[in-house]
Amino acid sequence: MQKIIFLKYGELSTKKDNRNYFLKILNDNIKFVLNDVNIYYDYGRMFIEPNIDDFEKVIEKLQKIFGIHEIVIAYKSLDRDLDNIKENVINLIKDKEFKTFKVEVKRSNKKYPVDGMELRKIFGSHILKNKDNIKVDVNNPELVINVEIRLKEVLIYFSSIKGIGGYPVSSLGKGLLMLSGGIDSPVAGYLAMKRGIKLEAIYFESPPHTSERALNKVKALAQKLALYNHNIKLHIINFTEIQEEIYKNIPHEYLITIMRRMMYRISALVAYNSNAKVLINGESVGQVASQTLTSMNVINEVVKIPVIRPVCCFDKLEIIDLSKKIDTYETSILPYEDCCTIFVPDHPVINPLKEKCYEYEKLIPYEDMIYKAVKSKQTITISSLDNREFKDLL
Repeated sequence: MQKIIFLKYGELSTKKDNRNYFLKILNDNIKFVLNDVNIYYDYGRMFIEPNIDDFEKVIEKLQKIFGIHEIVIAYKSLDRDLDNIKENVINLIKDKEFKTFKVEVKRSNKKYPVDGMELRKIFGSHILKNKDNIKVDVNNPELVINVEIRLKEVLIYFSSIKGIGGYPVSSLGKGLLMLSGGIDSPVAGYLAMKRGIKLEAIYFESPPHTSERALNKVKALAQKLALYNHNIKLHIINFTEIQEEIYKNIPHEYLITIMRRMMYRISALVAYNSNAKVLINGESVGQVASQTLTSMNVINEVVKIPVIRPVCCFDKLEIIDLSKKIDTYETSILPYEDCCTIFVPDHPVINPLKEKCYEYEKLIPYEDMIYKAVKSKQTITISSLDNREFKDLL
């Protein structure tokens, strides 16, 4: 029998007329990550035939691909003769240790001469005759033996490995992630990718107030996210001039509000030039002064592009748990300051007024500075296949 992998789609199976569109993107995403594999699929399954024996390595990569609900290692035979299937089952379970079992049969080939209920009895009886000290338990078995009779083949398998679900990355367009060095924004990026959004990222640096290590920290976070996204274009904005002008000319309680309004304006321009349809950030309601509902409304008004906040209703502990799951937490907590943590006033306004923002913004030539910042941005591409380890530079 041939050892193969097949995938269950989960949420993708609800897409009906658009299913082929999503499956093609999932197929392309898998081929990008896995070299030298044969892939074929139908509405119910996607089959992968690796040309290597290291199935654990293949599964590890598949567990980072959105759009996969379950991963199953199966054994395939083109011989659908009943006696042959019975012997294949016995050969596959002979070295397994279990006391109770049940057999599940899926007969998608309705022309097969024996129905599913009868096949369960036949296989169960044959197993009992050929394996000592076991019994059937349909409610809580130690081993479930799955047999699928398909149109051209038979599949036998025992258990599944959970995938990360969601939609295939890029199936629902592109978004621009406002990536700081903190805990929240990488988690927001991960959750956006899970909904099929391909990411680009924008980072605001403010040398000499922020260090090269702070930038390398963000590059390391982008590399973590690129494992799910193929690659990430990281747009680096020099924010020093704007931030210093704000600090010198704006009442300090409004520093964060005006700074965020400038970041939003710049991000919207970069998103437009990159054909990104949304901005994405790690704002969580009430977490800091700029994330009260009033602050979010005042800051958000400077852009027309939609802004999505995947962690907006998570508490901090939930965000931390997810950051640990996706392996960004240890990088995020490294003590290198970013733009959002320097020049923080003692008492930032939590209910800013739009009229005050209009008045204060007239004190600085922000339109010219924004144009200069966007024109001089640096863009680097960080690939999931990149061998560089940015953490070595931290």
